[in-house]
Amino acid sequence: MSFRALLLVVLIGPGLLLGAAAAAGWVIPVPYWGRDYVLRFALAGAGEEIALPSIDGPDDPARPLVVIDAGHGGRDPGAIGTDQRGRKVNEKDITLALALALRDELLRTGGIRVALTRADDRILPLGHRSEIARLLEADLFLSIHADSAGDRDDVSGASIYTLSNEASSEAAARFAARENAADRLNGLTIEGQSAAVSTILVELSQRRTQEDAIAFAGLVLREGDTRIGFVPQPQRAAALAVLRAPDVPSVLFESGFVTSGADRARLTTAAGQAQYVQVLARAIRIHFARRLAAASLSAPVPRRGGG
Repeated sequence: MSFRALLLVVLIGPGLLLGAAAAAGWVIPVPYWGRDYVLRFALAGAGEEIALPSIDGPDDPARPLVVIDAGHGGRDPGAIGTDQRGRKVNEKDITLALALALRDELLRTGGIRVALTRADDRILPLGHRSEIARLLEADLFLSIHADSAGDRDDVSGASIYTLSNEASSEAAARFAARENAADRLNGLTIEGQSAAVSTILVELSQRRTQEDAIAFAGLVLREGDTRIGFVPQPQRAAALAVLRAPDVPSVLFESGFVTSGADRARLTTAAGQAQYVQVLARAIRIHFARRLAAASLSAPVPRRGGG
């Protein structure tokens, strides 16, 4: 055996053996505190089928549907803070609590269908979150997060993000290339078009959904003005992958800072969470009421028959 071949066996062989053992579910003894460990990695494969969540609320597809996304989850804790007792406060727990409470509030008041991207502590690939909203043909996608300011306790307040125009154009080109303009978006037929035309049509679709997302973000700020604290210039735009669905108005709500004592006091208690939920629920109801009113005004008036 040549030296090069021997070197490859020495370097690659152990990795292959460990990989095969992990794939088979074997536990590999590791002399660390006398315990056994096995490393497992959940990777989303190409073309992996997305498990769609159930839809709660009225059994009427004509009713508006909001998909609520609790950020992070599972082995991804998100931002981490520490409370006064020295206990960790994980973003993933805050976002899930807010998502569940918001779902319950929307179902209590009725008239709106609701789906959650995750309803428990599980990890979810980033690309699956907005894709769930697309596949369910949602009318609004709301991703809930909480921020971190490092060691600073004086930074607090909520903010709300929509997709930036630059990111929208980039995402439009990528989406059109991937899907080859999959069928229809917002009523625009894009199947069978050239790559350039498909990109333009996706951009038009995104522009429409961005306008809806910005309008909804404005409602959140208006409704929360006197109820929850906001950071300076709270309405922002960024190239966030979770907001790149071309045909679903998408918003990311940063509820506050887990590193802020003031924000943690609201985000980790039922009474404090209720403040956020009331703001978001009211903004959602107003948003859909406005869309319904706009649709009614634009609907053609039937002509009366007569002699």
